Amino acid sequence: MLLGNYVCGDVFKVTPSGTFTSLYSFNHSGDGQIPVARLVQASDEDLFGTTLEGGANFNDPCGVFGCGTVFKITTKGTLTTLYSFCSQSNCADGFSPYAGLVQATNGDLYGTTSAGGANGDGTVFKITTKGTLTTLYSFCSQSSCADGSSPYAGLVQATNGDLYGTTSAGGGDGDGTVFKITPKGTLTTLYSFCSRSNCADGSSPYAGLIQATNGDLYGTASAGGANGDGTVFKITPKGTLTTLYSFCSQSNCADGSSPYSGLIQDTNGTFYGATYEGGANGGGTVFSLSVGLGPFVETNPTSGKVGAVVKILGTDLTGATSVTFNGTAAKFKVVSKSEVKTTVPEGATTGTVEVTTPNGTLKSNVVFRVRR
Repeated sequence: MLLGNYVCGDVFKVTPSGTFTSLYSFNHSGDGQIPVARLVQASDEDLFGTTLEGGANFNDPCGVFGCGTVFKITTKGTLTTLYSFCSQSNCADGFSPYAGLVQATNGDLYGTTSAGGANGDGTVFKITTKGTLTTLYSFCSQSSCADGSSPYAGLVQATNGDLYGTTSAGGGDGDGTVFKITPKGTLTTLYSFCSRSNCADGSSPYAGLIQATNGDLYGTASAGGANGDGTVFKITPKGTLTTLYSFCSQSNCADGSSPYSGLIQDTNGTFYGATYEGGANGGGTVFSLSVGLGPFVETNPTSGKVGAVVKILGTDLTGATSVTFNGTAAKFKVVSKSEVKTTVPEGATTGTVEVTTPNGTLKSNVVFRVRR
């Protein structure tokens, strides 16, 4: 089943065949309102998310709308408000989280608020699955906000254990940054946008990053680039940025402009994304971008106990001869050329899932966590 939420204040599920069920309707009070970000399913199988407004604190600067929340909801629809932002003096804990959460390998959840914090320019926070929130970093802590401000996007945990994200403003030139932060809260600004002539490297990244199978991070900037209409870029975990594509490079911006959303990497190795404007009709585009990366597999879910059923999704899986969880062989069934069904084997440990096919061995894009 697919689970998500929409702006009017609902959490819902939709089966692959299209059956819609509303799990919870926010009531625009203490439980929060306007859940604009996606949900994440944690290793305990519950779902976690944020609301942009609402919660227990209806005060300045949030006014009558509230400052936002972090919530937990079971797959059957029981919702628990874990935290209401602006619970600290002067909203030092942040408010207005536009982005969703990511569960790190330590089991805690990490996210950002677009405003609030010690300097009013947003925060990075962690919260336990029980609801204990810690503000790890307040943006604009450096002179002229050289460390960035207003993070609208969420975080991604890379294979090195650090978390990576973007800010839409701030940095050396005021046009946003890419940063990394350790799970304990040490932040490093890796790149400040608009560092090249005429902002050829892009500016104002509103979307988050993904780590591709080659270890590099990929994202979009909503403006800047060779034509001023946004870019697709890659950045190494140490901060070397390469502009891969500048939008509006075709006549009448037929290739699109203003990519406010991020990227996804398909199991065939290709990236996909969308632009807000441009295209043949001016209403935006859906695009693909290939940088020569090879295929891989992904697991659904990305964690489970021994015996749990796991779907492995990929490309050209017909004829698969083995499936392993961090080296431990598992029983499996090839469902289709794009799906293998398996179970977590006895003795499996946290690590990479691999599928051996006639065309080679495919590795999972993220580690599978074996829960005990």
